[in-house]
Amino acid sequence: MTKRPRVFSGIQPSGTLHIGNYLGALHNWVIDQDKYDNFFCIVDLHAITVPQDPAQLRAKVRELAALYLACGISLEKSTVFVQSHVSAHAELGWVLNCQTPIGWLNRMTQFKDKSAKQETVLAGLMNYPTLMAADILLYAAEYVPVGEDQKQHIELTRDVAERFNHLYGETFVIPKPLIREVAARIMGLDEPTAKMSKSTTALGHAIPLLGDPKATRKAIMRAVTDSGAEITFDRERPGVHNLLNIYQKLAGGTQAEIEAHFAGQGYGTLKREVADVVLATLEPIQTRYNELTADAGELDAILARGAERASEVANATLLRAYQRVGLR
Repeated sequence: MTKRPRVFSGIQPSGTLHIGNYLGALHNWVIDQDKYDNFFCIVDLHAITVPQDPAQLRAKVRELAALYLACGISLEKSTVFVQSHVSAHAELGWVLNCQTPIGWLNRMTQFKDKSAKQETVLAGLMNYPTLMAADILLYAAEYVPVGEDQKQHIELTRDVAERFNHLYGETFVIPKPLIREVAARIMGLDEPTAKMSKSTTALGHAIPLLGDPKATRKAIMRAVTDSGAEITFDRERPGVHNLLNIYQKLAGGTQAEIEAHFAGQGYGTLKREVADVVLATLEPIQTRYNELTADAGELDAILARGAERASEVANATLLRAYQRVGLR
């Protein structure tokens, strides 16, 4: 039997997961489960690089874990766990901090963007990339699914791993970014020139995975379009293009087939059909989510088993790294 290449990926338990997160990440994870040996993490240590409400953070961790499973992640094919439940992440993160030139961290564009929005910049925000490198390297991941905005972090991970291997001998697998040829970049309903954000709380901006169906339909029906008439995949008309993109990703079909389907129709018809396909997608996800969260013990047991499985792999890598630098 051919060994499946290993993949690591994770999402922060902050904000509200929406249809863009589903189409851009979770749906693809589910589709690719048979191709890879998957480690899917809830990266809560990353969340605390900015201030968090402790009770809300704990609730968001559980919510995200249940959504992973509700969206179709199979525990038979993938390992699902919480980052802070596996202490090797924090431990290797420190080791890599001690091997990473500060100049490499200063040039990270996400650090510059996020720190500009913070009144007080925490040291953890600068060290975010080395913790991310530890996340990936602990599992000897060959591929990391990322969007273009995260590609720089994977490049840094590769640089850190190569530097460590050069200094101490072959220790880490050098990962590659897994960037899809056709990315599902879903834009805000209220501002179709800006990517849909899980941190934006404005009503009518996003389509939450756990949103009320009536509110979801209302938001889609109020989505920004334009004063035109034709329904085509025209990037110069971002509102219509965004709705068509959502429809295509959920309903399938080529752009030509979808344009033919809506030929002669108005924006009202487009929005109604987008709402129909969105709600049909979200209904089974919400049903399964409610089943999982109804039994707190079951979810706790699932995460405990995931942490145990992840720890077996991560601790072996951590020990090897410790020994390379002269510890233990």
